[in-house]
Amino acid sequence: MSKSEERKVGERGQVTLPKELREKLGIRGGDEVLVHEEDGKITIEKPLSREELAEGYRRRAAESEALAEEMDGVSREADEYLGDVPEW
Repeated sequence: MSKSEERKVGERGQVTLPKELREKLGIRGGDEVLVHEEDGKITIEKPLSREELAEGYRRRAAESEALAEEMDGVSREADEYLGDVPEW
């Protein structure tokens, strides 16, 4: 949502989130959100689910494994190209 929408704060401090944002972020009635103050602004965020967090860790582990394999291959290529390195 690129435009701003003015909302009234109810007597009990409640504000209704725009439907477009709720749908875009997958927020439904009863869901929990994170609310915090940042540089004088109130920020509302949808927290990561355990599955989303786990998927991020799995993706990061796969990337690290791929990088380690690539570095191992480059190291073998260097050994083949350079041969034995003298001891200093």
